[in-house]
Amino acid sequence: MKQIAIPTRDGMVDDHFGHCAYYTIFQIDDENKILKSERLDSPQGCGCKSNIAGTLQEMGVSVMLAGNMGQGAFNKLSEHNICVIRGCSGKVEDVVQSYLNGSLADSAEMCDHHSCGNHEHEHVFKI
Repeated sequence: MKQIAIPTRDGMVDDHFGHCAYYTIFQIDDENKILKSERLDSPQGCGCKSNIAGTLQEMGVSVMLAGNMGQGAFNKLSEHNICVIRGCSGKVEDVVQSYLNGSLADSAEMCDHHSCGNHEHEHVFKI
């Protein structure tokens, strides 16, 4: 079983990890079926300076499907063995299903909080 987290605002992937309203955590079975989802409220302040990466790791989250995030947040999640796929958008249920279908690509973009100009090539992740 695996856990997937998505920074969320109003049922949609939030454009910026560090400022999301909450995280939607999906529990996935061994056949890549969604068993359930739950809400985890976002801590106050920037995501890279909070303890959210440790909290997510303790919950068993191994994948973060995110919109944009800064290098600090990316590093923090990676240090906690959470694979980050950036550039996601849309309804959280659709995004997690795209990941489970193997059709989600990492944009490899880093946001510097002022302008997102660090664009690299896409990498496709298969399950």
